[in-house]
Amino acid sequence: MAIKLKIKKGDTVKIIAGDDKGKTGEVLRVLPSKNKVIVKDCKVAKKTVKPDQEKNPEGGFINKEMPIDISNVAKVEGE
Repeated sequence: MAIKLKIKKGDTVKIIAGDDKGKTGEVLRVLPSKNKVIVKDCKVAKKTVKPDQEKNPEGGFINKEMPIDISNVAKVEGE
């Protein structure tokens, strides 16, 4: 049984705990099964990618937002 989350895609949230504490950003994705959200430009990790023919023929590194626990974000009121 999943709990109802009060944060939706497109909401503006503020990070209240962790390395990015104090930053605000837009929710790109909600992962209800893991109780996590992905916030634009917050908790960015550098990932290595293998070369492929369509998206990234050279391979290399990309910056990717990682999931943040939903308890570490607060919805910003008055959008």
